[in-house]
Amino acid sequence: MVIGRAHDGEQPTAIEQPYQYRRRTLVEPDWTRFPGWADVTAEQWSSAQWQRVNCVKNVGQLREVVGDRLHESFYEDLAADMANSATMSMLLPPQMLNTMVPELDDTAPGSWTDALAADPIRRYMLPVASDRRTDWPSHPFAARDSLHEHDMWAVEGLTHRYPTKVLAELLSTCPQYCGHCTRMDLVGNSTPTVDKRRLSLKPVDRQSAILDYLREHPGVRDVVVSGGDVANLPWKHLESFLDRLLDIETIRDVRLATKALMGLPQHWLQDEIVEGMGRVAKRAAGQGVNLAIHTHINHVNSVTPAVAAAAAAMLDAGVRDVRNQGVLMRGVNDTPEALLDLCFAMQGEANILPYYFYMCDMIPNAEHWRTSVAQAQDLQTAIMGYLPGYATPRIICDVPMVGKRWVHQLSEYDRELGISYWTKNYRTSIEAEDPDALTRRYPFYDPIDTLPKAGQEWWRNMKSPERVRADGDEAAARSREASERQASSSADAGA
Repeated sequence: MVIGRAHDGEQPTAIEQPYQYRRRTLVEPDWTRFPGWADVTAEQWSSAQWQRVNCVKNVGQLREVVGDRLHESFYEDLAADMANSATMSMLLPPQMLNTMVPELDDTAPGSWTDALAADPIRRYMLPVASDRRTDWPSHPFAARDSLHEHDMWAVEGLTHRYPTKVLAELLSTCPQYCGHCTRMDLVGNSTPTVDKRRLSLKPVDRQSAILDYLREHPGVRDVVVSGGDVANLPWKHLESFLDRLLDIETIRDVRLATKALMGLPQHWLQDEIVEGMGRVAKRAAGQGVNLAIHTHINHVNSVTPAVAAAAAAMLDAGVRDVRNQGVLMRGVNDTPEALLDLCFAMQGEANILPYYFYMCDMIPNAEHWRTSVAQAQDLQTAIMGYLPGYATPRIICDVPMVGKRWVHQLSEYDRELGISYWTKNYRTSIEAEDPDALTRRYPFYDPIDTLPKAGQEWWRNMKSPERVRADGDEAAARSREASERQASSSADAGA
């Protein structure tokens, strides 16, 4: 609410706004409300080792924690998803599970089941079969490695996708697994539906090959050190890699990617980690290298005092920025209120900079999470003007073979068919010999269930990817010609 300007002798009036800011005090939910953790002490809870040992990895372990507060139907729903649809195995640190249904005290099974079913963090961290769409569980163009990161490996684990930036995947595990993971082709354990790709080199050989490539390519200045999650790499190995990376004078930006800053903040609060980050940060600053941490928070309930403490510890150690790269998902954060609540909590209470929200990628069994480009555009517009400009996140469409684009940067958009077209200004590492790479239009596809009836029917009638591309291009051409005729008519009328 904003106070309006008052005239002489009048009281100022309140102006109703679409979003009303209210400062929230961060709260660590009481983990003892879970029967299995009723006797867990604060000292145990703050231990990274205890958190890792007590991760929930299967239905039986979830039952040990929650017990009969959930109907048996929920456990059956979860088991069905793990057997038939899940692209990521279950791995939930207690910290993350504790942020689900954070305020529920009722012990009745129905209350817990209904609340957990609706919980936004549960929806992406603990998916169940009834979440998934039955009409379009996967988009026809969904792919395990939808961004072609493996195709762009310069050496094993090093994706050279942008001219000056690379992604170094040092390992293929995380402290927690997200159902929507864009690297579901590589990261985590195999599931009944996905036999994962495996890294073949020894870690030391993979790291050496990555560093050799960077020494030989001085045009690369920016390295995202990821995986997986760097929190799963023993600190001495991560620090050794970062020291050797900082030996390369052409490297000017280093970003450490870790969802564990939120999912397992206890890791980043350990003395060994804080002191080690201090050493790395001091060296980076002395060389004029920008060292940042990028985390992954999708909902305001995940921002707790422990997360704020972990961010503060990293900043105090000398890290330049802690930034957030969330993912836009239906039923999780796809409203202006959800995004703004999250951003204000991060920026105002935890000193984490809202940076990007990616549209969920086109991976298998993800259609219930994905949003249309049109909805993403509407959300970007809706959140403008509330946050400080430097803390207003960009909503991004990561277009296959193109890369990150603001959602308003498309060149054409057929909303009936849900096909947007994008262009780019650089070649990826696999397009050196492609003369049309910089003039081609690259398609991206909305979830089919979000389309009007005519668009959904069009997709049902498509029998092959080749026909989709041909008919889609023809439909886009007709739409483009109609727009041009309308613009021409408007110009003639104005004249």
